[in-house]
Amino acid sequence: MTILLAYDGSDDAQAAIAFVGSLVKPQPVVVLTVWERMAMSAMRGSVGMMPTLDSPEADQAMGEAMSELAEQGARLAREAGLEATARVETDSLAVWSTIVDVADQIDASLIVTGTRGLGKVASLLVGSTSNRVLHHAKRPVLTVPSAQ
Repeated sequence: MTILLAYDGSDDAQAAIAFVGSLVKPQPVVVLTVWERMAMSAMRGSVGMMPTLDSPEADQAMGEAMSELAEQGARLAREAGLEATARVETDSLAVWSTIVDVADQIDASLIVTGTRGLGKVASLLVGSTSNRVLHHAKRPVLTVPSAQ
């Protein structure tokens, strides 16, 4: 049995790791960080930077940053008593679909995500990764709110 923990560095994702660590020990987990190319391009454009994300240098820098983020999540999971490995993927369509695809690839017994705590109206307008994972995964999903 392997648990897939979606990790983006947020307080919510950190709370999810701590919660799972308090429930299951020792348990193999894969801490997945998904690199969202489109969001990074949009972010650069919104601050007036040229969207150079397709350059080899930018790809390498972003890949290294995402690897460090995934390893940070795996370290937190190990500190919580879990047998964690880090994994980084570039989103194929959207972050939620990449999470679901990786869960299928590793035959995860459970997908764990944090939640941003969006209100009902904001969730309807924006949607959330955890909500879409919940509705599209064909395996159990646990969504953990931050400890705020």
